[in-house]
Amino acid sequence: MVLLGCTAAFAQGSLEVTVEGFDAVKGNVWVGLFTDADNFPKKADKGKVAEVTGKSVRVVFEGLKPGDYAVSIFHDANGNGEMDKNMFGIPKEGFGFGNDAMGKFGPPSFDKAKVVVAENEVVRVVVKVKYF
Repeated sequence: MVLLGCTAAFAQGSLEVTVEGFDAVKGNVWVGLFTDADNFPKKADKGKVAEVTGKSVRVVFEGLKPGDYAVSIFHDANGNGEMDKNMFGIPKEGFGFGNDAMGKFGPPSFDKAKVVVAENEVVRVVVKVKYF
């Protein structure tokens, strides 16, 4: 039983998300990972916030179980901790998704924004920030 626990502990992967294309070097970038299509893109299973110090920012998630992870980001340029939207619900700050997926009238589906993390693998993805 102990050996199974040890094996599972080592059978993890990492996901490196590079966010690029910021229109201004200020604020923070919020990166969320989602394992459930029903929660995407509202309630992340894991999330990190990084300061925007250049035209690109790299965020690393380690110790991930093998599986599918949808990626969502937003550029919190004013640092208020939320995605600012206009009166029609259109984002006023930058955003992006895994695979640079886009939806027609809203966010893309979980499947379009997902990446697969395998055992003992480092997956690298680039997400380009989009602005309206």
